[in-house]
Amino acid sequence: MAIRRLFVANRGEIAVRIIRAAKSLGIETVQAYSEADRDMLAVKLADAAVCVGRPAARHSYLNAAGLVAAAREAGCDAVHPGYGFLAENAEFAEMVEAFGLVFVGPKADTIRRMGDKAAARDAAIAAGVPVVPGSQGRVADVEAALAAAEAIGYPVMIKAAAGGGGRGIRIADTPDELRRLAPQAQSEAQAAFGDGGLYLERVIENARHIEVQILGDGTRAVHCFERECSLQRRRQKVWEEAPAACLDDATRARLCASAVALAESVGYRGAGTLEYLYDEASGAFYFIEMNTRIQVEHPVTEMITGIDLVATMIRIAGGEPLPVTQDQVTRTGHAIEVRINAEDPAADFRPSPGTIETLAVPLDPAVRFDGMIYEGYTVPPFYDSLLGKLIVHGATRAEAIDRLAAALERFSVTGVKTTVALHKALAADPDVRAGKAHTRFLEGWLAGNPAFHPPKAAQ
Repeated sequence: MAIRRLFVANRGEIAVRIIRAAKSLGIETVQAYSEADRDMLAVKLADAAVCVGRPAARHSYLNAAGLVAAAREAGCDAVHPGYGFLAENAEFAEMVEAFGLVFVGPKADTIRRMGDKAAARDAAIAAGVPVVPGSQGRVADVEAALAAAEAIGYPVMIKAAAGGGGRGIRIADTPDELRRLAPQAQSEAQAAFGDGGLYLERVIENARHIEVQILGDGTRAVHCFERECSLQRRRQKVWEEAPAACLDDATRARLCASAVALAESVGYRGAGTLEYLYDEASGAFYFIEMNTRIQVEHPVTEMITGIDLVATMIRIAGGEPLPVTQDQVTRTGHAIEVRINAEDPAADFRPSPGTIETLAVPLDPAVRFDGMIYEGYTVPPFYDSLLGKLIVHGATRAEAIDRLAAALERFSVTGVKTTVALHKALAADPDVRAGKAHTRFLEGWLAGNPAFHPPKAAQ
């Protein structure tokens, strides 16, 4: 059915993005907000807003029953979960649809099958897609994890079976580290996603992190090319680029075809992303997980394809067929996104909540800022530190980096510490500019860059 009134069950910059996409389609929006988020930009932009609880996420943005009740009371006919929080929670999707509302995303059984990272590995294997050597499904406890790691070989990555965003992930080089780190990963996953399940994968050294953007209508799927997200800190993405400059055309074609095959094999509906590790030395790629939601880094794909991914997933949820064929999905140039976080890079990236005093965003057709802040806005301490994303487009990767460097010089936020200085330094780094970064590059880069070392008193 056509969606008339959309409930935004999220916060921050993605809530703003959803509202703008809905408005472009003539759809009314109702924004959920916690008591700490009364003044956020999304509340001001939505047609209506409703408080859904106290600041702690478990009382608001993770309160599934409360969100559905608020959506119904507000007269909404659909719910968009955004990313994080309940976006990949199958029970939430089921609850939304059980009360007669449209869930803007895949069906609950697809989330259950593909949002659970261990189950997604099984689906990939069944579809003939190569996977990283790992445990057979979830590990029941630490002893089971130790047995699986012995078979896989160290080092191993401990990963949350549910959710994403780099949470619930640790790397263990020895059995003792696995014993110590597995409970930490489990606790973090439980707090972030309400599911502490874990599985293991072997660590692929010096790998590239590549992901393929998918759109599907439950029957047919297309890819919107790939992104590279290898610049990461503690498994949290820092830069995202599209396309992946490290891939040749033949590898890109095989990679994207495998993503489409897997998406169609599970009847995928909406926007989703299949993540891979790419071993540049051997040319092999391995599926690692699927994100059954829109991703933080979706704008770089929009910049090179011209496709509004958020609006398209809303249209598909409303019953429209996939509006493009694979031949109609084309790309132009290169796009880069950097995440602007309220963190102090010189103090071990300590969160920096506070009030935005001034904000200057460069105005340029090749520059885009997807943000949640405005002058006078107070960044609360309860949630993710992301303030917004600065995205640039260029005819080539080199031009995109040059434009990024110029945009960062003109971008300014005062009142809170931000990661702008980090991005300026990365944009000037010869190895980054040459495209040599792998998933563990940034750890070594930070260790060798005194400007980003915490002061001794803080160590």
